[in-house]
Amino acid sequence: MNIRDIFQRELAGECISLTDPEYPEIAALIAEAQRITAEMNNGYRAPAEVRALFTRLTGVAVDESFALLPPFYTDFGKNIRVGKNVFINHACEFMDRGGITIGDGALIGPKVNLVTINHPLDPATRRSTYCKPITIGKGVWLGAGVSVMPGVTIGENAVVAANAVVTRDVPDNTVVGGIPARFIRHIEFSGSETSR
Repeated sequence: MNIRDIFQRELAGECISLTDPEYPEIAALIAEAQRITAEMNNGYRAPAEVRALFTRLTGVAVDESFALLPPFYTDFGKNIRVGKNVFINHACEFMDRGGITIGDGALIGPKVNLVTINHPLDPATRRSTYCKPITIGKGVWLGAGVSVMPGVTIGENAVVAANAVVTRDVPDNTVVGGIPARFIRHIEFSGSETSR
C-alpha cells in the first residue's frame, strides 16, 4: 500500500484502526495540521496571511474572496475545500478526514463544528474511526455553535439556527433548528439582493 491507499480507503468510509500499518501516514498529516493551525492562531494575522496559511493547511489555493477569522481548528486539513466568498467566523472546528466541501457564498458562524469522523459502537473497536463527507451548499448560513454530523448535505441557501445539531440532510431554501435539527420553514425570496 502507499499513502494514497489509506486516504482512498478512509474517504470511502472504511473503518481504519490505529494499528493499521498505514495509519502513521494519517498521523503525520494530523501533526502537520496542528503545526499550521498553531501558527495561524498565534497572534494577529492579516487576511492575506490567513489565506496563505489556509492554503498550506488544505494544500489547495483559496480565492482572494475567502475570509476566515482565527482561531481555527482542524484535525487534518487536507480534505477541506471552500468556494468563493466563503466566510468562516472564529473558533470553528473542522474534522475533515471524511471530506468537507463548502459552496460559494456560505457563511459559517462562530464555534461551528463540522464533524466527518465517527467511532464504532463496539468497545473492542471503538478507537478505530470511519468517515462520511459533509457538503455545505452555496449560500448556506450556519448559525453560531451549529454542529453538523458525518454524511450530512446542507442544501443551497439553507439556514441552520444557532446551536442546532444537524444529523440529516437539509433541503435547499429551508430553515432548520433544534437538537436534532428539524424543519422550521421555507425561505421566500423577494428578488432583492439584500434579501438573499
